[in-house]
Amino acid sequence: MKIEKTTIKDLVIISPNVFEDERGYFFEAYSKNNLSNEGVTIDFVQDNQSFSKKGTLRGLHYQNPPYAQTKLVRVLQGEIIDVAVDLRKDSPTFGESFSLLLSAENKKQLLVPQGFAHGFSVLSETAVVMYKCDQFYNKQSEGGIRFDDPTLNIDWGMDLKEAIVSEKDRILPNLANCNSQF
Repeated sequence: MKIEKTTIKDLVIISPNVFEDERGYFFEAYSKNNLSNEGVTIDFVQDNQSFSKKGTLRGLHYQNPPYAQTKLVRVLQGEIIDVAVDLRKDSPTFGESFSLLLSAENKKQLLVPQGFAHGFSVLSETAVVMYKCDQFYNKQSEGGIRFDDPTLNIDWGMDLKEAIVSEKDRILPNLANCNSQF
């Protein structure tokens, strides 16, 4: 397992060691020991999975403390652009976004720590996304940022006028007006 730092502190890319032969492939998608050896100690308590059609855009979502979530995101089928936005007010990268192509083919994962908003857009015909969380969902602590906030300048890899976005996500505030408590 290879852990790669990004331009934003605590946001990391995890690439598994993949063993391939004539039968197919095998890899450890998650190993608490391997991550712990790299200084990443997280106690995951919930797995979430979504299925989405091409053009779907989900996010940007977060949960405020004390229910803030760390997420380990991977794609089981298809291809997405995964996005994280730093909401930590004392961070030198506050308000910066990071995006990464995650796919069933590249098998990369993005570890999105507490203090970040998260979302993704679907580039393939369909995508199945799975992510581990270190806190349970808590409706009262949920928050979000509008996907097309011009201050974030996120390239979602699609025409946003044609994006399939939930009504809930369309009415989220911009970063400057969100209720983040980080």
